[in-house]
Amino acid sequence: MSLKEKVETGIKQAMLAKDKTRLQALRAIKSQILLAETEKGGVDALAPDTELKLLTKAAKQRRESAEVYRTQSRPDLEEVELAELAVIEEFLPQQMDEGDLRERLVEIIQRVGALGPSDMGKVMGVASRELAGQADGRAISNAVSALLNNPNA
Repeated sequence: MSLKEKVETGIKQAMLAKDKTRLQALRAIKSQILLAETEKGGVDALAPDTELKLLTKAAKQRRESAEVYRTQSRPDLEEVELAELAVIEEFLPQQMDEGDLRERLVEIIQRVGALGPSDMGKVMGVASRELAGQADGRAISNAVSALLNNPNA
């Protein structure tokens, strides 16, 4: 079952349950899917990696919005963004914890032969491709930076 079909099923269930927050989040995902399909020149179904990128982007937008609302002391709006984020994360693969992330990054650093901070771009290219959807880009970047700046950590 494609992401679009899963979302459409979820929309129907949310409508029956009268779950406005879930419905709003699912409609936002469906909207992004439809935009991506028409943007690509009429592709019937998106590739799984494209679906993953859409979901990751939507989750990142919700996290950033929630952070802005928190700094502006707007807990009501922050709560809405976090609730939508929770719905979006149901469709994303399980996120890696910090220990697993560092372990995978050490492996990637050794494989590409990175020696220091000047090799950050080389490591990030491979890491972002291999860990797409499994870890946040900012978390990957911070961990790579820490590992390359302090290889004994």
